[in-house]
Order: sequence, then C-alpha cells, then structure tokens
Amino acid sequence: MSEATATQAAPTARLQQMFEENVVPKLASEKGLTNPLSQPRIVKAVVNVGVGRLLENQKLKQDHAEVITETLTVISGQKPIMIKAKKSVSNFKVREGAPSAFMVTMRRYRMWSFLDRLMNLAMPRIKDFRGVSPKSFDASGSYSFGLTEQAVWPEVDMTKSSFIHGMHINIVFARSNPELSHYVLSELGFPFAKPESSKK
Repeated sequence: MSEATATQAAPTARLQQMFEENVVPKLASEKGLTNPLSQPRIVKAVVNVGVGRLLENQKLKQDHAEVITETLTVISGQKPIMIKAKKSVSNFKVREGAPSAFMVTMRRYRMWSFLDRLMNLAMPRIKDFRGVSPKSFDASGSYSFGLTEQAVWPEVDMTKSSFIHGMHINIVFARSNPELSHYVLSELGFPFAKPESSKK
C-alpha cells in the first residue's frame, strides 16, 4: 500500500464523526451556515508547557526535560519541540536562546482523538471540577485554558514523574468567532461552567 493510500484510509476519530454528522447539520439549520466553506472548523490543538521557572543558570535539568517530553508524547502521540526565548526578559530572568517551553501541535486524527480524551477522560478527573470558563475565546474564536497538573491524564504514569507540571491548551478555529466556537464546542460536549459556577 502506498503512503498516499494509507493516508486516505486513516480512520475517522469518534469526535470528528460527531462533528460531521451532528454539528455540521446544526450549523446549517440553526446558524444559517449552509455553505461548508463558511462553517467554523477546528484546525489544530496546541499544547505547551512553560519551563522558565524550572531554569537554573539558564539551563533546564535533564529530568525536567524528560518528564515534560514524556508527558506530551504520551498524551498527543507525537514528540514535542523545544521553544527557545527569542529575546531576553530581565524581569523573568530569561536570556535569549534559553529554553522557554515545550510545544506539540496536533491536526486531523490526532487532534480529534486528543480532544475526545481531554473532554471525556482527563477533565472529569480534575478535583472539584465545575467546568471551564466560557469566556476564554480570542477574537478569531480560538479557545485557550490551562490544566494544573499532568496527573489528570490516565495514560500518564506519575510514578515516573519527578515533579508536577501544568500545561496550556489552545484549540484553534478557522472561519469562526467566539459565539460560533462556543456553539461548536458545546455541541461536542465540551464542559463549560454553568453561569452560576463561572461567577465563583
């Protein structure tokens, strides 16, 4: 089988199927977006872990790098890249060229699989979880939020982690705005906080 054929035969993620079969028709009937080219789409999910606070003399300990790399590889299915500071910031004691974060970008099947596990496996494991803020959208409709520790992912073996770290997740939309993105994520089952909970 050729590489092109293998790519075409890639399985459809459960959440992607839900989007195509349930959300897309609703975008047409309830939002008037009958043209597929006008409908909002989730194009990628980006996860990054900042390491500025972990630096010692502008160097990152090997075990810290290994733990973060292992976490991101396990939850995303691909290896992260290291991002280095583009300029020095004296207030944060960061020098140009020093490690600043590890980042992984997922698209297509891996993105949909990641979002499915995030919503249905990881987030329900957050202690006293009442949902995420419905206000964390940017002008283009992309949604960002953070997790305080990697232990919420069931596939992460905490016995192999020498320290606890959080992560920042960005769900990037195309052809969208905050209202449409909120609608799409809500229809997919994203756990937004109820009005009374979000005020706390």
